[in-house]
Amino acid sequence: MTTIKTFAAALGATLGLLGASYAQAQTVLKVHYPMPGFFKDVMADISQAFMRENPDVSIEFVAPSPTYEDGLQLLLRQANSANQPDISFVGFNRLRVIDERDLAVDLTPLIAEEPDIAAEGFSPQLLDLAKVGDHQLGLAFAASTPIMYYNADLLREVGGDPENPPDTWDEVIEYGGRIAALGNGVQGIDFRWQGDDWMFMALVLGDGGRMMSEDEQSVAFAGPEGEAALELIERMRREGGMPVFTKAAGEQAFVSGKVGFAFQTTGALRNTINNVGDKFELRTAPLPLLDAERGKLPTGGNAIVMLTRDPAKQQAAWRLMKFAAGPYGAATVVPGTGYVPTNTLAAQSPDYLGNFYPANPLFQAGLDQMGAMVPWYAFPGANGVRISQAIVDRLAALVELRATPADTLDGMRTDVERLLPRR
Repeated sequence: MTTIKTFAAALGATLGLLGASYAQAQTVLKVHYPMPGFFKDVMADISQAFMRENPDVSIEFVAPSPTYEDGLQLLLRQANSANQPDISFVGFNRLRVIDERDLAVDLTPLIAEEPDIAAEGFSPQLLDLAKVGDHQLGLAFAASTPIMYYNADLLREVGGDPENPPDTWDEVIEYGGRIAALGNGVQGIDFRWQGDDWMFMALVLGDGGRMMSEDEQSVAFAGPEGEAALELIERMRREGGMPVFTKAAGEQAFVSGKVGFAFQTTGALRNTINNVGDKFELRTAPLPLLDAERGKLPTGGNAIVMLTRDPAKQQAAWRLMKFAAGPYGAATVVPGTGYVPTNTLAAQSPDYLGNFYPANPLFQAGLDQMGAMVPWYAFPGANGVRISQAIVDRLAALVELRATPADTLDGMRTDVERLLPRR
């Protein structure tokens, strides 16, 4: 009898523990994100902090995707299947594809239920980064603009002043050429044009241009701004000491101290700091604009989007989204990567990032450019990814000196017009 009572008591205790455990993790959210090299540690930190505050929600990460494009393809393959994640972090330039296929939940009704979304740090400008038409596709999670990384030791060696780095492209090319002339495998410039159309767009928008006409019926970059952008890239190659680097080779050469100037996302800053170590004095500065008055910069990065249609999961997902894109998430993303804050409370409060920037001046360049941030334009239709790749392929021919700027621009226009939706 004692044995039976003991067994029953033990069973009751076990079931009680299981019940308590189930009650604390009754909603499981499957979460997908891209670029683990940037975000793995950040995601682990945010998810653990969220689950401590929300014990009724459990987060399960699915295998991350190496790039935004790979992440998009994963979502398209898994759409409306049992494998589809409940939440995903989608590149700003791919939100349009998600919207056109009706994969994401429009957050507009959820935002309307908030007493004051702006008071939570989600300003209209930041909300617009993740908006497609009238649909609020997500909340901006990580935002970046391209900045200038430079090797202060090399700049000093050729007569430059690291305290007053080049702030025009003419100066960049001049000093890049001087640095390349040092020889011994040293290069002047690494302009990170590979992968997608972001850096080309930065030059076009930086000259006050745009990628498509306002009604999206004609290619707009094929005018003076696009011509100036391509001529600048050719000058980097011919005069500024820019070799034909792959993305990986360019990154390695810069952190090894063999490149004077590197132009790429602020999101790579933390990794760059870690990889440079004490090999040379690393500095950063804003990206020069071809038109200092009218110039804008496309906002890279990603937004957190809701894919689940389950009402119970949606409530849990909304909590997670606000937490990840809120002050705690932003204060985790910025120091861990180099992205700029996508929450105004995080940027201003001393409890989060208010004291971070004075103590970490390398991060200041991205913050200084926030006023120039505009959404990363996405081409319409099903061929958006192919259009971006067509632009990259044309840039490759230019950088390899197999095409002139005029030929490149004409080819880009032809490729894009062929891939746009029929009117």
